[in-house]
Formats: sequence, C-alpha cells, structure tokens
Amino acid sequence: MQKIFVNKKIELANTLPSEFYTYEKFYNLSKEKIFLKSWQWIDSNEINNKNKIIIPINILEDLINEPVILLKDNNNIKCYSNVCTHRGNILVEKECKLKKIVCNYHGRRFNLNGEFEFMPEFESVKNFPSSNDNLKNLPLINWYGLFFVGINPHFELSPILKQIEKRISFLALNELKINNDLSRDYFVNSHWAIYCDNFLEGFHVPYVHKGLNEVLDYNNYKTEIYKNFNLQIGFSKNKDQCFQFPKNHRDYGKKIAAFYYWIFPNIMLNIYPWGISLNVVCPINKSKTKVLFRSYVLDNSKLNNGASEDLNEVELEDENIVENVQKGINSSFYNSGRFSVEREKGVHHFHCLISQFINLK
Repeated sequence: MQKIFVNKKIELANTLPSEFYTYEKFYNLSKEKIFLKSWQWIDSNEINNKNKIIIPINILEDLINEPVILLKDNNNIKCYSNVCTHRGNILVEKECKLKKIVCNYHGRRFNLNGEFEFMPEFESVKNFPSSNDNLKNLPLINWYGLFFVGINPHFELSPILKQIEKRISFLALNELKINNDLSRDYFVNSHWAIYCDNFLEGFHVPYVHKGLNEVLDYNNYKTEIYKNFNLQIGFSKNKDQCFQFPKNHRDYGKKIAAFYYWIFPNIMLNIYPWGISLNVVCPINKSKTKVLFRSYVLDNSKLNNGASEDLNEVELEDENIVENVQKGINSSFYNSGRFSVEREKGVHHFHCLISQFINLK
C-alpha cells in the first residue's frame, strides 16, 4: 500500500496528493486507519430528558455503520456494542425501556451493565462464559449534553475538551439547549477531507464569503495548533458583535467574534456569543459527504448577528467552492500544491495527522 507523506515543516511541505481524495483504496483505508481510531459525536439529545431508556445508534452509518446502544439508568449513561456475542444479532432495534437485554435470536441475556447473564442450551459448553461474552463497553464522554463515543480511539478526547472548556468557561455551558429549527443536514458533492480542508483556513474568506468578510478582521485572523485539534480565531471589526470576556480571561480586551475549533478528523465546534454550532462531517463515499449542523443556544438575543449572522449562506458558499475543488482534483494535471505558511497552518496540521494515521501499522 502506498504511503502518504507530508513534511512537518510547513514551509517545505506539499499538500496531500490527489490520490488520497480520488482513489477508493485511500477512502477505505481512511475508514480503517482514521475513523475507527477516532471519537465521534452521536445524536442523543433525547436521552437527556428520559430515564431507564435504551437507544440504538449506528455510528457513521454510511462509512463505519457501527451499531451501539446508549443506555441510561437513572443518571448513569453508558455505551455498549449492540451486537450479541453469540452469533452477531442486533440486540436492540428501536428505543425502549428494559430491565434486561435479551437477544431475540437465541435468548442470550445481558444485564444493564452489559454483562452476560444467561444462555439457554449451553450447559455442556466448557470454559464458558468468559469476558468475551460480555458486551463491549465503549468509552463515552458527556460534555454538557453533547455525547462523544470512542470506537477504538488512538488519542484521548477528555484533555482536548478540557482545553476548549478552559477557553470558553465564561459561557454558561451547562445551559446549552438544542435548537432544532437551526439544525439541519447538508449533502455536499465532495470528499470529506476536502470539506475539512476548507474549514481549516480563513484564507478563502475574502474571496468566497463577501458578507462574512465585512464582519471579520481578516488581517488579524489567527490559527493555533494543538495536539489532535486546532483553533481558528475570528476577530471582529465591530466590538458589539464580540464576546464579552471577564477581566481575568486571556482574551480580555480582544474583539473576538468566534472560536472555530476542529477535532481530528471530522468534528467542528464553532463557538459564538449565542452558543455553539456543532458540525460533523460524515463521509458517504469518496465524492459525497453529509454535514450535520446542530445548534446549541445559550442566548437567543445574540442569534443572527456578527460572524454567525447567516450560517446557511456561508455554508452554501463553502459547498459551492468545495464541489468545484472536487471536480478539479480529479484532473490529470493536478497532483498536489503548497501551503501558505501564514494562512494554511490548520490545513497543514490536518494533512500531517492524516499522514500519521494512514501510516500507522
């Protein structure tokens, strides 16, 4: 298998080769090497308001399609594999309330801790049961009502969320509420990584987003690189459209309209004065992507203002440009490009991580 190499020195580096975006083998390799080793957000708002409930979820159903269950018993929420350890049957097919989990194929039973309890007609089986007969318990993080599950994660998510929380702790995060009217799904005719490439730089803002460019101070646009995530800071031209930082905050006195966080490989947390726009990039195939937009609001009075004035318009502008890139990247005359040292640190960081994960043994 051909390896991917991206020089860690941005001033010397080339972008990912076009084959990464166009070859089926690299798309499939991304599933194995990147997404199965990642953390993924799961849509689970219903569980916050219910008790003693089990909800089946398929993680990235068009790529990984990993069946899991979220199980809430009082205030304790856990995530388990939704696959019976006997013959692989799906255990829970719809939201329900149960005292036990019983497979409807051969009657294998598990308790609400995912532990094997009983199996009929297995009296003669030796060395049974073992730990392999329990349901796989997946690491789950509940971050202010947003749920993230690790499939077989290659890095820790908690330190990342703690760093983000430290930066935005002046916001009343425990009051975040989903706004379904501002939440939607977009379908984009491009490779998932092309969409992420575009998100990870403000270089295109003056050319693609004329309206947003009137709000953001492009000359002060800043990118900060961290381990397995990065942050773009959108400074505003208008003080009235900014965060109101407390005096002890590191950004006090700065005119910041938005914090754009990205967590490898496909999670975006856009922090605005009104709350959080969560965007999740979900691959469908090597030339089509679904992007989930979920809006969690703290202050309705600050909606439709500043850098978030028309997120739908900005999204459609982004879709148009990434779909054009999807067409162009298939050209026989294009292989790779170079990075702007000043403006494309986030894209370079992303490409380095892809190289690192793809080359994992």
